[in-house]
Amino acid sequence: MPTLFTPPVVPAAGRVVEPLAPGISRIWLLSEVICEVHTNFQHLVIGRTEQGVSLFSDDERQSTEFSQLVYHEALLVPALLLADKIERVLVIGSGEGVVSQIAVAAGATHVDHVDIDHDAVRLCAQHLPYGYTTDELHAAEQGLGPVKVHYTDGWDFVDQVTASYDIVVVDLPDERTEPAQHNRLYDAGFLQRCRSVGQVVVAQAGCPTLWRNETLRSSWRRFGETFDTVVYFGSDEHEWAFLCGLSERVADAAGLMSARLQSLAYRPRTIDAASLVAGTVPPKSLRS
Repeated sequence: MPTLFTPPVVPAAGRVVEPLAPGISRIWLLSEVICEVHTNFQHLVIGRTEQGVSLFSDDERQSTEFSQLVYHEALLVPALLLADKIERVLVIGSGEGVVSQIAVAAGATHVDHVDIDHDAVRLCAQHLPYGYTTDELHAAEQGLGPVKVHYTDGWDFVDQVTASYDIVVVDLPDERTEPAQHNRLYDAGFLQRCRSVGQVVVAQAGCPTLWRNETLRSSWRRFGETFDTVVYFGSDEHEWAFLCGLSERVADAAGLMSARLQSLAYRPRTIDAASLVAGTVPPKSLRS
């Protein structure tokens, strides 16, 4: 006799239906809605899910208490290992503040954190149990410490900045097929601008899953057209991939990162020597 499927009980607080690909969505059940606002740039929800306190932007999961460190280390650690030095870091997006904190722990003495949505950054600091605390954010807004927060458009900031950076981090919601304000921060023109101010440029590049890899394929092509060396890193415990671009040619990027891992001031909790090397192999569809 077939087993009958019992639908889950939907909490009174509701759900978030996250689109993944045409015809495919993922449902997040929220036992508590901590915060829900429409800022000038997005519909922001912070709620309690089975993965702890979780952040959603326009119905897309951005980070969760359970998995955020896996994501943020996969984004930043390869770039830290590819940079010749870690003193000046530019972060565009990544409103939770975790990337800025990791950069400082790795030795950065100056981090410019640029985000267009001040409401979102402040709500993250107020409600998320990771990233900036409200006191840390207030200090960063005043530039009282190694992190300085700038509430402005990332394109404009990069276009006007005269300083250079060891690492430029672009951590935004996934590129959309429909018009979206942040789409232009994925295009080749913006990558060229980032290259002009940073030795290593790293970006969230999409998902390698076959049925939702359109963004990754586009990012791979743009990075290949913009940089002399492109290093892929796919998280082995998350669904996202990241790309690092360097202006100079590096013959053995995986070997370079492995050699520097033990001396890195920041000790990753979710990446070790084996996962570091394994994660640098792009999917065959990209290599082909």
